[in-house]
Amino acid sequence: MGGYADDLFNIFYRMEPRTMAGEGFAYGGQGRRDFQQQYGVLETIERVRDTDNACSRATKKTIQVLKKPGASPLLFGKFLMNTTAFLSLEDIADNLPRYDESVLSVEMEEEHARAYEQLEEDIRAAMRAHRGNKSLMSILLNTLLLYPDHPYGFQDIWARAFDPQTKEYVRFLVTTPQNLSEDRLYAKERALIADVREELRQGRRCQVYATYTGERDVTLRLETVLRQAGFRVAVLRSSVATDKREEWYERQLKAGVEVVICHPKLVETGLDLLAFPTLYFYETGYSLHTLRQASRRSWRIGQRHAVRVKFVTYTGTMQETCLRLMGKKMLVALMMEGKFSGEGLQSLDTDEDLMSAMARELVEKAGVGASADQMWRELERERERVLPQPPPMKVEDEDNPVFDLSVTDPVSPPPERASIHLVEPPAGVRVRKKSSPWSTGTEPAVQLSLFG
Repeated sequence: MGGYADDLFNIFYRMEPRTMAGEGFAYGGQGRRDFQQQYGVLETIERVRDTDNACSRATKKTIQVLKKPGASPLLFGKFLMNTTAFLSLEDIADNLPRYDESVLSVEMEEEHARAYEQLEEDIRAAMRAHRGNKSLMSILLNTLLLYPDHPYGFQDIWARAFDPQTKEYVRFLVTTPQNLSEDRLYAKERALIADVREELRQGRRCQVYATYTGERDVTLRLETVLRQAGFRVAVLRSSVATDKREEWYERQLKAGVEVVICHPKLVETGLDLLAFPTLYFYETGYSLHTLRQASRRSWRIGQRHAVRVKFVTYTGTMQETCLRLMGKKMLVALMMEGKFSGEGLQSLDTDEDLMSAMARELVEKAGVGASADQMWRELERERERVLPQPPPMKVEDEDNPVFDLSVTDPVSPPPERASIHLVEPPAGVRVRKKSSPWSTGTEPAVQLSLFG
């Protein structure tokens, strides 16, 4: 499930139709809304504005109801306890290897940080001036998530807002992002290269996830960056049919590929990536279901080597905010699956959907509390309570590498991108630490466990 009470509506109606009908829930959209209202969490936003009429001054009231993650404890007593067995992979497989997660927080360089801060300030001002504009919220928050990883190729960013005087939607300029150089390596890219190189030194192939694959294609950028670093790289595209993707991976393995890049949705179901025990989330996206599925592609029955999942973010940016809020949403999902969390229970009536929560933190600068690092440590504690993990294996104890990365089939030379030649920044470039409104973890190697 994805953290919302009505995710269970259809399942309950299939399993216990008499009980659902007896509770007064009709099958269909209205019944699902009633179920969410009774057992889920809803937020009602009421706005009252003065309007001028021909003869008097009246008030105009609008009411908006939003669905939020969470569920009432009554849901467990009435439906879940008597009908549900909570099983995780650990319950049906013996001797699974260790599963570890870590957050790699990277500081932006000074020029990069200044450009991002200006973009964030312009977007914050626009969202304050046009509160409640959902289309504006989506465009601008996606810009803040993308810009740190692709700080070039932007044009003027426009949005639309309703003008009550003309009764029409009008376009207005939000900001003009500063376009930085495309021909240099940025801090997060250098951190990824260093970490991938170390994993490959240990004989561990790597899977890298990125969610922006459209006009500003981050997967294409990563392919160029990693190939220049000397790695054998392949990119899985959506043009590869679902039933052909396992065969596609087998061809890449025979060709000696060391790193595969793709959108996490392309592998979230039906694939076992046992040959790639290290997974990187260069970007996470908004979907909790996709994140959970993609992060477990290597930790499957038959895996004999420790699995490492690493989240790479820029410190003090919307990327870190998104990862922290995903951790909060995960606590709710763990609770719904029977792994109760006191913090998750307490936050059921306060958490918003991910997009709205990110917008509120941006506008109000309300990012006070746990950092992304600390939030995912809480998830580690939840999982350790259910099933303690085996101790981590020291690298020096591994006599043999995990995989033989020697090339079995000749690999075609990587294609050259016209006019692109990535270079390292000068040695004297200063890294500017952007202050964060919440405390930030400083131990990138801390192991975090997602799910139970």
